[in-house]
Amino acid sequence: MDEITYKSSGVDKESGYEVVERIKKHVKKTFTPNVLSSLGSFGAFYRLPTGYEKPVLVSGTDGVGTKLKVAIMADKHDTVGIDLVAMCVNDILCQGAKPLFFLDYIACEHNDPEMIEQIIQGVAEGCMQGGCSLVGGETAEMPGMYQKGDYDLAGFAVGVVDEERVITGKNIASGDNIIGLASSGIHSNGYSLVRKLFFEIGGYEIDDILTETGRKVYEELLVPTKIYVKSIMPLIEAGLIKGMSHITGGGFYENIPRMLPEGKCAVVDKNAMDRPPIFDVMAKLGNISEKEMFSTFNMGVGMVLCVDEKDTQRALTMLQEAGEDACLIGRIEDGERGLILK
Repeated sequence: MDEITYKSSGVDKESGYEVVERIKKHVKKTFTPNVLSSLGSFGAFYRLPTGYEKPVLVSGTDGVGTKLKVAIMADKHDTVGIDLVAMCVNDILCQGAKPLFFLDYIACEHNDPEMIEQIIQGVAEGCMQGGCSLVGGETAEMPGMYQKGDYDLAGFAVGVVDEERVITGKNIASGDNIIGLASSGIHSNGYSLVRKLFFEIGGYEIDDILTETGRKVYEELLVPTKIYVKSIMPLIEAGLIKGMSHITGGGFYENIPRMLPEGKCAVVDKNAMDRPPIFDVMAKLGNISEKEMFSTFNMGVGMVLCVDEKDTQRALTMLQEAGEDACLIGRIEDGERGLILK
């Protein structure tokens, strides 16, 4: 009988070493002087930045969901890492936190160094967009746990905010305005429905052209989630934001009320912001009701900010100067905590 080894059972340690060598150059691009450790140590060290009287750490974790199935179908893995970072840093941004560092976890059936490098290249790009350092991670090769070619991603972000600047929404008042920031597309939610619409109901192939957008199906579905950190942080530092919602799973109806205190209702104009055509394509494919669409997808609005009426124009100007497509989409009124879509 031949010798039984770890490699013969499905785990190739040599390919793991190759991954580390491949990703070093991408990871190092994200390092700041606050990173005190190198890639490969057992734990990552990060020096807390100065300038905070009472620093509060804010953490968030998330994944990319079944959008990964589209990446696998297209054999294109360089954008889902951006999605992974976006889903975490946009969330902690909602509490006023400046992202500091990020860690990733990749679980796969087989360790493909070229594919893993593509993923980490995207994670590093997301970290640079979010202004944080990629300080560590884990790639787990687990034959028998995943189908051939499949993988999953998870991420973890840590940020900091001064205790007095934590954004909770508690000071939101009737008469405050709601600003919407445009999304880059579907972002990273609702992809179980997205895949059903395009590949089961619509019968599309991954590289078919969508006549409504002029792009291939995979190009449209793999547009990475927009990261809002660098455009919103100046507003946070200026004390302009009273509440913030990242429009992720649950769409408008679940996420906008999360920033509201009891007794306040958000009244939002559903047509205030231009809607990317991909949402109308999906609604038509599945004969999906408007309520269901706004309960599942971002519908072209990736982030929502609540600001005082007197600060609205200043906030809009700052966002537009930062390159955001931002506009007034609603107001806060007295009433049962929730959302009214008009």
